[in-house]
Amino acid sequence: MHRRQLIQFFAGLGIAAGLASSAAFAQDKPIKIGATGGPHTQILEVVKKIAAKDGLNIQIVEFSDYVQPNAALAAGDLDANSYQHLPYLEAQIKDRGYKFANAGYTITFPMGVYSKKVKALKDLKAGARIGIPNDPTNGGRALLLLQAQGLLKLKADAGLQATPLDIADNPKKLKIVEIDAAQLPRSLDDLDAAAINGNYAESAGLDPTKDGIAIEAARGPYANVIAVRSADKDKPWVAKLLKAYRSPEVKQYIVSQFKSAVIPAW
Repeated sequence: MHRRQLIQFFAGLGIAAGLASSAAFAQDKPIKIGATGGPHTQILEVVKKIAAKDGLNIQIVEFSDYVQPNAALAAGDLDANSYQHLPYLEAQIKDRGYKFANAGYTITFPMGVYSKKVKALKDLKAGARIGIPNDPTNGGRALLLLQAQGLLKLKADAGLQATPLDIADNPKKLKIVEIDAAQLPRSLDDLDAAAINGNYAESAGLDPTKDGIAIEAARGPYANVIAVRSADKDKPWVAKLLKAYRSPEVKQYIVSQFKSAVIPAW
């Protein structure tokens, strides 16, 4: 082999080695997934172990509120998040202009009504203070639950994002108090009752089937999803993540760990 050919040959080897090293780095780089504390994070810990068998390295980033996981995803600090139901995601996309996509359904947390003062909804007195989440999507969900229980009636066109202004009939003159969703369990001492999202209820040690004085239907429009940036939706790691999440091992963990408080939505 001539000298020039040898130089080209070894230069080619160097480029190939560099590309291989780069590919290995890209594969080893962790996929950062944001989640709120409690069940979402606990389930992702199991998903992480299953995904690792398929070569997917997951790093879980825990948040304490509903706003930051989407802001972090939009900023590129996360690759995905797993904490919100589809109506909330759609509202965030509409209100904030996020370029996000639903990568797949995960779990459902049935919303329940809890109280430290009454044992049944019928025992609520006139003018009772009822806490609901202060974000439009979950607030509307709470109002729909209260309507389903016969406590109030909403305007016919209120939809999923109903607000207290959409209350058409309120026989007991209930006072609706809008509070940050994560703070509702701590506010029970100051309220007569509160409609609390399942993940926050579970984190506070509340079981909807045992402690709730009302609970929404198990299967509804509020299934949680994995959100990714729209540009990433068809990337291979997204398919691997969804496959791991929907594995039999994860499903078994959800059923055994959370009983009816968390329901697989796939």
